[in-house]
Amino acid sequence: MTTPTRLYDAYIFDLDGTVYLGETLLPTAGETIIWLRERGKRTVFLSNNPTQTREQYAHKLTHLGLPTPAEDVINSSLVMVNYLRQTMPGARPYVVGESSLCQELARGGFQLAQTAAETDVVIASFDRTFTYHKLQVAFDAIRRGARFVATNADRYCPVPGGGEPDAAAIIAAIEACTNTQVEAVVGKPSRYMAETILQLVGLPPSHCLMTGDRLETDVRMGLEAGMAAALTLTGATTEADLAATAVTPTYILRQLADLIPEGY
Repeated sequence: MTTPTRLYDAYIFDLDGTVYLGETLLPTAGETIIWLRERGKRTVFLSNNPTQTREQYAHKLTHLGLPTPAEDVINSSLVMVNYLRQTMPGARPYVVGESSLCQELARGGFQLAQTAAETDVVIASFDRTFTYHKLQVAFDAIRRGARFVATNADRYCPVPGGGEPDAAAIIAAIEACTNTQVEAVVGKPSRYMAETILQLVGLPPSHCLMTGDRLETDVRMGLEAGMAAALTLTGATTEADLAATAVTPTYILRQLADLIPEGY
């Protein structure tokens, strides 16, 4: 394993499979994050999963023993709001997603569409309430000229005992029936997510360390943004996966405690 020999000013942590799994902190995660905070390091939390609001993520972390304000949580819903404000201000989105994403969009000033005729952009997301009706509206809207974007493209979300099909399945269903490719995915590893992180911490990328359990999202995004990137083997990625990828993490961790350099 390759582990850090220095401390960084800001630590950005993925959540599912990195900090916790289900309702339980992963081994050494809590004490490591507390140790970093006690030494004045900024800790920010990141998730592609839009099925919870930032406030819900902050409440969960606080309940697990890591007091966290909602402002220190970035999810793909927030990044989607920022993306739409920049590229499609005033657009009416039709959401193929859950209520938490709808809440974030409404709070961001967007009026949600209910029919294909009033839809300017279809948003595909992790949706455990997915129905044929939602697919039909998305199909009709895109065929009428609506744009097509997505919060994230994860294939599955890790949960205790396995995983749940994630937004990639929703994107694939809409692409298949419309013969239209999604034009932007704003979650990890996109530059939109990286820009949101760097704006929040207010530091150069070289002062930041991104830590997560997925090579193609967490690690890739960190490296492409100019950050150091640590892969933790506590979630979706195994040591065997490392041999079959072109993505090379700066560091490889067996647990989050490996973030603390020897001698500290």
